[in-house]
Amino acid sequence: MIEGEEEVGSDSLGEFLETYKERLSSDIILISDTGMISRDIPSIQTGLRGLSYVEVEVTGPNRDLHSGVYGGAVVNPINTLSKMIASLHDDEGKITIPGFYDKVIELSTEERAAMAEVPFDQEEYNEHLEIDGVNGEKGYSTAERASIRPTLDVNGIWGGYIGEGAKTVLPSKAYAKISMRLVPDQDHHEITRLFTEHFETIAPTGVKVKVTPHHGGTPYVTPIDSIGYLAAEKALETTFQKKPVPQRGGGSIPIVALFESVLGVKSVLMGFGLDSDAIHSPNEHYGLFNYYKGIETIPYFFKYYTELSKES
Repeated sequence: MIEGEEEVGSDSLGEFLETYKERLSSDIILISDTGMISRDIPSIQTGLRGLSYVEVEVTGPNRDLHSGVYGGAVVNPINTLSKMIASLHDDEGKITIPGFYDKVIELSTEERAAMAEVPFDQEEYNEHLEIDGVNGEKGYSTAERASIRPTLDVNGIWGGYIGEGAKTVLPSKAYAKISMRLVPDQDHHEITRLFTEHFETIAPTGVKVKVTPHHGGTPYVTPIDSIGYLAAEKALETTFQKKPVPQRGGGSIPIVALFESVLGVKSVLMGFGLDSDAIHSPNEHYGLFNYYKGIETIPYFFKYYTELSKES
C-alpha cells in the first residue's frame, strides 16, 4: 500500500480501511518508513511516539498599528505569544500543561539500562548537527528525550511585518504551529484538549486566543517476541551479518495504530533510513546503499516469516 496523506493526517485512510477491510486482510504488516542506527548497525524500531498537532492564533487590536503611536500602550500579540510559548516549559525542561504527564508510562530502570546499551556518540551527534550542546527534560539522556519522553515543540511562528526592509508596526495577530510527541498511554485527543484549555487560560488581558487542532496519532509499541519481529531480526542478520538492535523511535506513524485497530493486525517496523538523510529538511535524501539493502533484505523477511509461521 502506498499512502500519500500521512503528512496531512491521513484523513481518507480510516474510511478506506473500513470499506476494504476484507480485501486488506493479512497476517502481518511490514512498514519501512523508519530507520536504523547506521550503515554498520542494523536496528528494528520497537515503538513510535504519538502526535498532537495544533495551530494557535493570538489576536490583539483589530488591525496592524503604528508602533510609535501605540507601542507601549496596546498589547503586542507577537510579544504575548512568545511569552505564552516560553511558559510551556519550566526550567527543568518539563511541559507545564496541567495533566500532561498523568498517563505517561515510565520505563523501568532495567528498560532504561537496556536502552543505554544502544550505540550512541553524543559528541558525534553534536558535530553532525553543528551544535555546542543539547538540552531537554532533566534526568534523561539525549536518546531517551528523543524516544521515550513526550515533547512540545514550536514548528513555525509568524506575524506582523516580515517583508524586506523595515516597517514599524504593532501587529494585529501572531500565529504558531505546535506539535506534541506523545508516549504510551497518552491519548492525542485528551492532550489536544488539555493544551487548548491551558493555552486559553494563560492568555493575558488584551488578546483573544484561538486553537485549531490539525491532526494526531496514537503511540505504538511492538512486541520483540512476535513472529514478525523475529522474522525481521533474522532477515537483517542475514544481509548485515550481525544481529539488529531493538530501538524505540521518536517519530510518529499514526497509521500503525489505525491498521491494528481496524484490521486487527500487528506491524513490524523494519526501515533502512539514516539520521543523516535530512528528513523534513532541505536536500532530504536516501542513500543507494540503504535502498539496495532494503531490496536485499525484505525478501528474506517473507521467507523467514513463512518458515516461523509454519513452525508455530
